[in-house]
Formats: sequence, C-alpha cells, structure tokens
Amino acid sequence: MAATKRKRRGGLAVQAKKLKRDAKDGKLPAKPNEVSEEAAEEEKDRIPGPVCKGKWKNKERILIFSSRGINFRIRHLMQDLRMLMPHSKADTKMDRKDKLFVINEVCEMKNCNKCIYFEAKKKQDLYMWLSNSPHGPSAKFLVQNIHTLAELKMTGNCLKGSRPLLSFDPVFDELPHYALLKELLIQIFSTPRYHPKSQPFVDHVFTFTILDNRIWFRNFQIIEEDAALVEIGPRFVLNLIKIFQGSFGGPTLYENPHYQSPNMHRRVIRSITAAKYREKQQVKDVQKLRKKEPKTILPHDPTADVFVTPAEEKPVEIQWVKPEPKVDLKARKKRIYKRQRKMKQKMSSGNAK
Repeated sequence: MAATKRKRRGGLAVQAKKLKRDAKDGKLPAKPNEVSEEAAEEEKDRIPGPVCKGKWKNKERILIFSSRGINFRIRHLMQDLRMLMPHSKADTKMDRKDKLFVINEVCEMKNCNKCIYFEAKKKQDLYMWLSNSPHGPSAKFLVQNIHTLAELKMTGNCLKGSRPLLSFDPVFDELPHYALLKELLIQIFSTPRYHPKSQPFVDHVFTFTILDNRIWFRNFQIIEEDAALVEIGPRFVLNLIKIFQGSFGGPTLYENPHYQSPNMHRRVIRSITAAKYREKQQVKDVQKLRKKEPKTILPHDPTADVFVTPAEEKPVEIQWVKPEPKVDLKARKKRIYKRQRKMKQKMSSGNAK
C-alpha cells in the first residue's frame, strides 16, 4: 500500500496510487470510460449513507410547561405538544403565587429562547402564553374546545419526530397583529432542520385557520403523493386576548375588542336563566290574580232551555227486607285451606305416634 501523508492541520492527505500492471497480461489498467462504467455498477450495489448530511444551524428550543391546578385534559394536551415538537423541553409546574417574569429566568436556565406556558385558573379556565424569551413579544390566549390525541381516536398517524408543514389562513397576511402572530407561531411550531431528535421526513401539516375571530389549530397527516389529508389531533381553539411588547408583560401592542372573559360569559348565561325563571314566576302570579278576581255573572238566557227535555220521574221504592250478604269467595278458600292444613297436621302427628 502507498504511504499516507499527514497534513499540518491533522488531516489525512489523499493516498497517491501508482499505476500497476496486471499480473496476468502485463498490460496497463483499463481506460477511463471502462473505469466509469465499473464505478457506475458499483454505485448501484452500494448501500446509501444517512439522509441527514447537513448541519444543525437553527437552535430554537421551546419550553413547554404549566402552572399548578391543571386537570388531566390540559396535562394530556401538553404531552401531545411535546411529542409533536422534538425541539421542546419540559419543566416542573410553576407556583401560582410566582410572577410571570420568573419564566424568563427559567427559560435562560433551560437554554430555551421560546416558551409555551399554560396558566390554569379556577380549575376550569385555561390560558396559553406564547413568548419570545427574554425580549418579547408575547401573546396571551384563552384556550377553548380542547381535544387530545387519546380522546379523538382519529385514523391519521405520523412518524414521531418528523418535521411538519405549517399552513396559515390568508387572513394572517391582511392584518398587522395577525402577521406578528404568524411569525411567532412559525418560530415556535416549526421543527428546526437537521435537529438531532427530528426525523428527515415531512408527513403531517399544522393548520392555523381564522374563524369567528379565533385561531383554530388542527394537525393532519399527508397520505403519500395524492396529498389527501386525514386528521391526527390534537385540536384546540385560541381566542386572542392581548399582545405584549415584552416577554410576559410590557406595553400592550394589541387588545382584542371581541374578547369576552369566561367569568363574563358565565354571568351572561346565569342572567339569561334567571330572566327565564322570573318570567315564569310572573306568569304564575298573573294566573293567581285572575283566579282571585270575581267572576262576572251573565244574565239567564231564556232561549237556552228550549231544547231541554225533562226526564221521566221514577217512583221511589222503599226496601223493607234486608239484602242477603255477598259471598266472599277468597275468605271461603282461605278457610277451606286452613281446615285442610289442620287435618294434614293431625294425620302426620297420629302417624308419628
């Protein structure tokens, strides 16, 4: 074998091969055309190398965690998002008494530059924070209509760790606050290329649709080349509350005028039911007053008795003899049964003696 030369920087130089004569013929090696054909045949039989040959440049890391007081559905939703986003990290639940600015320090300790924080209130309301830590911006949403992967049982499926396509509604490009949210969602939900935990395949789509002033999230599987979509899950609806300039606070950039808090919504529902109850009570009171009012007596109409024919009067008969008592068949059967039972008992006692 030819000796290998080392470069100064530690790299190995390419080995210099000398032309050798064949032992059998003593001829020179084959021509370049023949060599290229042999190389092509060897290339067919060669096992291909790994697909991922690039370099991981986008170092986005997402911290996904929640506050205390969440229920099982919110916990399952968090687990589904962590499973769909291989560039995410988890952390312990945060105490409700702590201020939200503490999350920036948690992100710095975990080496994360984006955060999805679930804030539970009253064990029934769920708020989601999407933040670019530590400089901002951040957005606060009310999460509604949550359906997890285990609950939906959809027929779709995708490879764990595969990179998704992001599909956005055209309305995101029309309004400035939606354009800001679009950029924030792209940076959070898009899996970085060549991430160590990701798979080099694209087999599912995250769709963000705007309807009724809300953002609807869906996850679909791409079926082979015909581009048919089958839903995988999870699914939820984001109702925008505010967009802040800083991370978890700061000046308000946008406030949703169509937003109605859950407390106000429940109050409206209670007032509607109370109004229905009051209306029923008022109807009952009116009916009672009508019953207490004196009835108007109409004068007798002489023509009303024209077609009334008086019935024939029957003679009154006085019964002087006491009627015979009715025979009670049930009592008679009981007496007969008792008599027979007594007779049997006497017979059995006599035989025993």
